[in-house]
Amino acid sequence: MKPADPSPHQEHLLGPAQIRDLAAELGLRPTKSWGQNFVIDKGTVRKIVRVAALETDDVVLEVGPGLGSLTLALLPQVRHVTAVEIDPVLADQLSQTVASLAPELADRLTVVHADALRMGELPDPQPSALVANLPYNVAVPVVLHLLATVPTLRRVLVMVQLEVAERLAAGPGSKTYGVPSVKAAWYAQVTSAGRIGRNVFWPAPNVDSGLVAMVRREPPSSLASREEVFAVIDAAFAQRRKTLRAALAGWAGSPSRAEELLRAADVDPKARGEVLRVEDFARIADAALVHPAA
Repeated sequence: MKPADPSPHQEHLLGPAQIRDLAAELGLRPTKSWGQNFVIDKGTVRKIVRVAALETDDVVLEVGPGLGSLTLALLPQVRHVTAVEIDPVLADQLSQTVASLAPELADRLTVVHADALRMGELPDPQPSALVANLPYNVAVPVVLHLLATVPTLRRVLVMVQLEVAERLAAGPGSKTYGVPSVKAAWYAQVTSAGRIGRNVFWPAPNVDSGLVAMVRREPPSSLASREEVFAVIDAAFAQRRKTLRAALAGWAGSPSRAEELLRAADVDPKARGEVLRVEDFARIADAALVHPAA
């Protein structure tokens, strides 16, 4: 497939004045509860589209399109964009904005008024990529939920709070490595893709943002289900300063049982969860199935 050309239709992008005018027309005041910080910098949305490495045949899922800054940058580059917006006012306005500013691209857009965390099946065409400026307060749950429920997603590029970006992309042994890092690694190869300053948003948040890129891969080979492996991950990091023997005692039933399973999985019981890879957690979950309690 042909890579998307980043150059056309830039005249359709929203600038700071247009975004504020549009918000005023709608009587919109960005709300913290929905994590609304709108991108007002054209260079930033161009960068997101460029780093996403989209192809002309891609179908993009965008969560939280807001006033349409990123949507308008995506539409010329791909076959279709499905935008999922929780705010009913913004969901209703997005199609009108695109029809007004880029009428020749309006048929490439589908707007879904829904909460991405509770969304059912998506309308066709099914998305191949997730590209979004995600609300800070739900970024990790949204990414993990969509990777779990939308199997056609092959690539992800999301802009999230910098601390969240660092957690998602962290590797074993890092201070920021934790539950989001391991669970994301179950689905994909995850890498940091750049830092974004706070002044590209309106209103400006109190923190910088980061781009996170993911490429879908097969999950670790495991007898255990994803839910069973994730239960081990949650238990290991619930008390991250404790050794795995102690941290997994509740999950396993006792410290001695935890040690038995850890040794069966070839994992040091004195180690901590922060040094284990997702494959190690899968082996621990497998051990519980292969070596049931007496």
